[in-house]
Amino acid sequence: MLEIKSLNQFYGESHTLWDLDITIPEGKCTVLMGRNGVGKSTLLECVMGLVKVKSGDILLKGESILGLDAEERPRKGIGYVPQGRQIFPMLTVQENLEVGLPIRDKGDRQIPEFIFDLFPVLKEMLHRRGGDLSGGQQQQLAIGRALVVNPKLLILDEPTEGIQPNIVQEIGDIIRMLNEKMGLTVLLVEQKLPFARKVGDCFCILDRGRQVATGEIQELSEGLIKEYLTV
Repeated sequence: MLEIKSLNQFYGESHTLWDLDITIPEGKCTVLMGRNGVGKSTLLECVMGLVKVKSGDILLKGESILGLDAEERPRKGIGYVPQGRQIFPMLTVQENLEVGLPIRDKGDRQIPEFIFDLFPVLKEMLHRRGGDLSGGQQQQLAIGRALVVNPKLLILDEPTEGIQPNIVQEIGDIIRMLNEKMGLTVLLVEQKLPFARKVGDCFCILDRGRQVATGEIQELSEGLIKEYLTV
């Protein structure tokens, strides 16, 4: 589904991502892991066109997307939930969801009903401002907004950060359902190991901007956790 090939990225003189070669298999949930500051969010921003790539390539279903502006990449079937949710606090829930409608086909520019099936609270709060929602409700809104574009690949950057435990469990169940029953490929940045093990099929660990380990989620050993994930 998504291939990162020999990717290098710099912030000024700082070499942030080093020759990354990562494959995100279609139909799977891949968890991108690593301590804070190793380049996980930067990699996602490269995929979404929010930061420039120095060299290498990013392929979606075999087609390079590097030449596309950030506004064009969702049209290729990528939904993105950034770290911190980044909803529009002064817009209503409905208006936040409608932001993604222009990406959809002209004859189908309505908020999909299945989003309200996944997140009933959003239907109840359609006319409430996004900034008035709880953190968990805002995260549900952010995921719902990403789903409006009808993605084939869903990218989530730490969706459990600052979320109450009951909503964390609900989000985990929804990610698994989107992956298993609706066929979405998922790329997830996550720090919480129990959550990663629950939702992930595969893992990839970054350390100082380099890929250091990858495999099936059951191969995530205590040795790897101690060396690359424990703070």
